[in-house]
Amino acid sequence: MDPHNGYEWQAQQTGQAPPEPARPRVDTARLWAGGAMTAVVAALTAVVGLLLIRGVLGIAVFAPEGDGAMGDASTGVLAAGAALSALVATALLHLLILATPQPGTFFAWIVTLATAVMVLLPFTTSAPPAAMAGSAALYLAIGITIGCLLSAAGRSAMRPEY
Repeated sequence: MDPHNGYEWQAQQTGQAPPEPARPRVDTARLWAGGAMTAVVAALTAVVGLLLIRGVLGIAVFAPEGDGAMGDASTGVLAAGAALSALVATALLHLLILATPQPGTFFAWIVTLATAVMVLLPFTTSAPPAAMAGSAALYLAIGITIGCLLSAAGRSAMRPEY
Protein backbone atom coordinates (compact mmCIF):
# COMPACT_ATOMS: atom_id res chain seq x y z
CA MET A 1 0.00 0.00 0.00
CA ASP A 2 1.31 3.42 -0.96
CA PRO A 3 1.27 5.71 2.11
CA HIS A 4 1.08 8.73 -0.21
CA ASN A 5 -2.17 7.59 -1.82
CA GLY A 6 -4.97 9.36 0.06
CA TYR A 7 -7.66 6.94 -1.07
CA GLU A 8 -5.77 3.89 0.17
CA TRP A 9 -4.97 5.58 3.50
CA GLN A 10 -8.59 6.61 3.95
CA ALA A 11 -9.74 3.11 3.04
CA GLN A 12 -7.37 1.63 5.60
CA GLN A 13 -8.63 3.98 8.30
CA THR A 14 -12.33 3.48 7.56
CA GLY A 15 -12.25 -0.17 6.49
CA GLN A 16 -13.81 0.67 3.10
CA ALA A 17 -12.45 -0.16 -0.31
CA PRO A 18 -11.07 2.75 -2.35
CA PRO A 19 -13.54 4.14 -4.89
CA GLU A 20 -13.40 2.73 -8.41
CA PRO A 21 -12.36 5.17 -11.12
CA ALA A 22 -15.31 6.58 -13.05
CA ARG A 23 -16.24 4.57 -16.15
CA PRO A 24 -17.69 6.39 -19.12
CA ARG A 25 -21.43 6.10 -19.64
CA VAL A 26 -22.48 5.44 -23.21
CA ASP A 27 -25.28 7.45 -24.76
CA THR A 28 -26.50 4.47 -26.76
CA ALA A 29 -29.03 6.40 -28.82
CA ARG A 30 -26.41 8.95 -29.85
CA LEU A 31 -23.86 6.24 -30.72
CA TRP A 32 -26.29 4.24 -32.85
CA ALA A 33 -27.70 7.35 -34.54
CA GLY A 34 -24.12 8.19 -35.48
CA GLY A 35 -23.65 4.60 -36.66
CA ALA A 36 -26.79 4.74 -38.81
CA MET A 37 -25.70 8.02 -40.40
CA THR A 38 -22.23 6.57 -40.95
CA ALA A 39 -23.87 3.64 -42.76
CA VAL A 40 -25.70 6.07 -45.06
CA VAL A 41 -22.53 8.06 -45.76
CA ALA A 42 -20.50 4.87 -46.34
CA ALA A 43 -23.07 3.62 -48.87
CA LEU A 44 -23.05 6.99 -50.64
CA THR A 45 -19.24 6.97 -50.61
CA ALA A 46 -19.38 3.65 -52.46
CA VAL A 47 -21.81 5.02 -55.06
CA VAL A 48 -19.87 8.28 -55.58
CA GLY A 49 -16.61 6.36 -55.74
CA LEU A 50 -18.02 4.04 -58.41
CA LEU A 51 -19.29 7.01 -60.40
CA LEU A 52 -15.82 8.53 -60.29
CA ILE A 53 -13.92 5.34 -61.06
CA ARG A 54 -16.27 3.92 -63.68
CA GLY A 55 -17.90 7.04 -65.11
CA VAL A 56 -15.13 9.64 -65.04
CA LEU A 57 -11.97 7.52 -65.12
CA GLY A 58 -13.46 4.76 -67.29
CA ILE A 59 -12.07 1.91 -65.19
CA ALA A 60 -14.28 -1.20 -65.17
CA VAL A 61 -14.58 -2.20 -61.50
CA PHE A 62 -17.28 -4.34 -59.88
CA ALA A 63 -19.08 -4.81 -63.23
CA PRO A 64 -18.25 -5.31 -66.90
CA GLU A 65 -17.34 -2.17 -68.85
CA GLY A 66 -20.53 -2.33 -70.92
CA ASP A 67 -22.71 -1.77 -67.84
CA GLY A 68 -22.04 1.98 -67.76
CA ALA A 69 -21.09 4.34 -64.95
CA MET A 70 -23.44 2.82 -62.37
CA GLY A 71 -22.52 -0.76 -63.18
CA ASP A 72 -24.95 -3.55 -62.45
CA ALA A 73 -26.41 -5.08 -59.31
CA SER A 74 -22.90 -5.23 -57.83
CA THR A 75 -23.14 -1.45 -57.26
CA GLY A 76 -26.03 -1.99 -54.86
CA VAL A 77 -24.24 -4.91 -53.24
CA LEU A 78 -21.13 -2.77 -52.69
CA ALA A 79 -23.18 0.09 -51.21
CA ALA A 80 -25.08 -2.33 -48.96
CA GLY A 81 -21.80 -3.94 -47.91
CA ALA A 82 -20.37 -0.54 -46.99
CA ALA A 83 -23.48 0.26 -44.93
CA LEU A 84 -23.41 -3.14 -43.21
CA SER A 85 -19.70 -2.68 -42.45
CA ALA A 86 -20.48 0.63 -40.77
CA LEU A 87 -23.17 -1.00 -38.61
CA VAL A 88 -20.85 -3.87 -37.64
CA ALA A 89 -18.17 -1.30 -36.78
CA THR A 90 -20.72 0.55 -34.63
CA ALA A 91 -21.45 -2.65 -32.70
CA LEU A 92 -17.71 -3.21 -32.27
CA LEU A 93 -17.21 0.35 -31.03
CA HIS A 94 -20.10 -0.03 -28.58
CA LEU A 95 -18.53 -3.21 -27.19
CA LEU A 96 -15.10 -1.58 -26.95
CA ILE A 97 -16.51 1.44 -25.08
CA LEU A 98 -18.20 -0.84 -22.57
CA ALA A 99 -15.38 -3.34 -22.07
CA THR A 100 -11.92 -1.96 -22.81
CA PRO A 101 -9.58 0.74 -21.63
CA GLN A 102 -8.86 3.32 -24.34
CA PRO A 103 -11.62 2.11 -26.69
CA GLY A 104 -10.78 4.75 -29.30
CA THR A 105 -7.25 3.42 -29.68
CA PHE A 106 -8.40 -0.17 -30.11
CA PHE A 107 -11.11 0.92 -32.53
CA ALA A 108 -8.65 2.92 -34.64
CA TRP A 109 -6.27 -0.04 -34.88
CA ILE A 110 -9.02 -2.50 -35.80
CA VAL A 111 -10.53 -0.24 -38.47
CA THR A 112 -7.09 0.59 -39.89
CA LEU A 113 -6.10 -3.07 -40.15
CA ALA A 114 -9.47 -4.13 -41.60
CA THR A 115 -9.19 -1.33 -44.17
CA ALA A 116 -5.64 -2.45 -45.02
CA VAL A 117 -6.93 -5.98 -45.66
CA MET A 118 -9.62 -4.65 -47.99
CA VAL A 119 -7.18 -2.36 -49.81
CA LEU A 120 -4.71 -5.19 -50.38
CA LEU A 121 -7.33 -7.78 -51.37
CA PRO A 122 -7.78 -6.59 -55.00
CA PHE A 123 -4.06 -7.05 -55.60
CA THR A 124 -4.42 -10.78 -54.91
CA THR A 125 -6.70 -11.20 -57.95
CA SER A 126 -5.96 -11.48 -61.65
CA ALA A 127 -7.88 -8.29 -62.49
CA PRO A 128 -6.22 -5.65 -64.69
CA PRO A 129 -3.92 -3.27 -62.75
CA ALA A 130 -6.26 -0.30 -63.23
CA ALA A 131 -9.20 -2.28 -61.81
CA MET A 132 -7.06 -3.41 -58.86
CA ALA A 133 -6.05 0.18 -58.12
CA GLY A 134 -9.62 1.47 -58.53
CA SER A 135 -11.03 -1.19 -56.21
CA ALA A 136 -8.32 -0.55 -53.63
CA ALA A 137 -8.92 3.21 -53.75
CA LEU A 138 -12.66 2.70 -53.28
CA TYR A 139 -12.15 0.38 -50.30
CA LEU A 140 -9.73 2.91 -48.80
CA ALA A 141 -12.27 5.73 -49.15
CA ILE A 142 -14.99 3.61 -47.50
CA GLY A 143 -12.66 2.55 -44.67
CA ILE A 144 -11.56 6.12 -43.98
CA THR A 145 -15.18 7.28 -44.00
CA ILE A 146 -16.25 4.64 -41.49
CA GLY A 147 -13.23 5.12 -39.25
CA CYS A 148 -13.41 8.90 -39.09
CA LEU A 149 -17.17 9.23 -38.66
CA LEU A 150 -17.53 6.47 -36.07
CA SER A 151 -14.55 7.69 -34.07
CA ALA A 152 -16.24 11.07 -33.80
CA ALA A 153 -19.59 9.47 -32.97
CA GLY A 154 -17.96 7.34 -30.27
CA ARG A 155 -16.30 10.34 -28.64
CA SER A 156 -19.59 12.22 -28.76
CA ALA A 157 -21.50 9.32 -27.19
CA MET A 158 -19.22 8.88 -24.18
CA ARG A 159 -20.30 10.74 -21.04
CA PRO A 160 -18.29 10.64 -17.81
CA GLU A 161 -20.11 8.92 -14.98
CA TYR A 162 -19.94 10.64 -11.62
